[in-house]
Amino acid sequence: MYGISKQKIRVVPDGRGWEKIRKLRAIFFVLILGIPRQGWGETFVYKHEIGNKYRILSVVHEDVYINRIFSHRARILNRVSVEITGLEGESARHHATFTTSEELLEGGGVFHWGNEYVSVFDRDRQGRMTIEPQYYMPVVRNVPVFPGRDIQEGETWTAEGSEMHDFREAFGIEQPYRIPFEATYTFLGNRTWGGRRYPVFSVSYRIFYEPPAAMGRVWPRRIMGSSDQMVYWDPEIGQALVYDENFRMIFELSNGTTVEYRGQAWAQILESEIMKKEEAAQTIADEINRLGINDASVRIVDEGITISLENIQFQPDSAILLASEKEKLDKIGDILMRFADRDILVGGHTALAGTAAGRMKLSQDRAAAVASYLISKGVRESPRVVIRGYGAERPVADNSTAEGMRRNRRVEITLLEN
Repeated sequence: MYGISKQKIRVVPDGRGWEKIRKLRAIFFVLILGIPRQGWGETFVYKHEIGNKYRILSVVHEDVYINRIFSHRARILNRVSVEITGLEGESARHHATFTTSEELLEGGGVFHWGNEYVSVFDRDRQGRMTIEPQYYMPVVRNVPVFPGRDIQEGETWTAEGSEMHDFREAFGIEQPYRIPFEATYTFLGNRTWGGRRYPVFSVSYRIFYEPPAAMGRVWPRRIMGSSDQMVYWDPEIGQALVYDENFRMIFELSNGTTVEYRGQAWAQILESEIMKKEEAAQTIADEINRLGINDASVRIVDEGITISLENIQFQPDSAILLASEKEKLDKIGDILMRFADRDILVGGHTALAGTAAGRMKLSQDRAAAVASYLISKGVRESPRVVIRGYGAERPVADNSTAEGMRRNRRVEITLLEN
């Protein structure tokens, strides 16, 4: 992969790693609530209620260029879960978890669990944020900011915003890295999405920034970029429905290397009812018994409900599923379809055999095989399935016995609560 050593940027042929400086932007704009139109214009403000929960799903497609030469194409999945936990005056306290995942193979359709960030911030009714300096997320801040009055179709306004990046792995810069800009907004009137008409506003900004040197292995000497977005608004439910963006960012680094990102991003707010874990777990357990699925169990976990498939069978030392296991997964897929509003995490586990690196790769590959099969059967679309390999880190039985190793060779499918 591409990585940065203590002396210089190290370029390795497969062209991976620069997506650590990801465009995680599609997860940041749709934390929006509003009130219905008044007269001939629209009044956009944030509305908050304690206890409100929602999640955001976004997909980013980007091409990465190193020194103006195409390096690779990346597809990145971002999941955000948000809860409003307090109100004070015009501001609301948000607790949010941001998870980034990248497609394992270009066009493969399987996303591997990546970084997870927790953030706490306040936002007022016009969109201005207050956040402590240690938080890396959200990347794009103070976007959108509304003028707090009725806006006529075609009207334009401006407000300052910023991007905040995590350059720890790429550059060794240990603090969140801020890039300022001024955004221009225009109320575009009503447009059609999903067969209905919604009020829409655009957000555009340009970046040309020559920052001071930062404490790191290398640092940006010049940053240039552009972002053009559209946000669709639903006045009936009082929040944005969907957002899309075209972006370009160029980093000229202190060692002479230039890294460029060109891409598109899309995001949508998804709402689901609060999961009744005990009831759902019992339903799943009853279905497992009724369908006669062997070596399967159900348990409630912090993230949601986990179905554990112990001793799932693959060809020896491979991630190729045996035909008998596909029949089992067909039955599991039927159960999962009963909870179609929940995203899925597929986790792979191995027994304690071989090397740690080998176990980790095998567990990841086997989780990917199960996820790919469920996607191929239409159980979920690929952006709603994430995989994670654990190797032998989370045993459920004693690896010193054949029975214990059999139980530890498992795949777990978790219905995520939010």
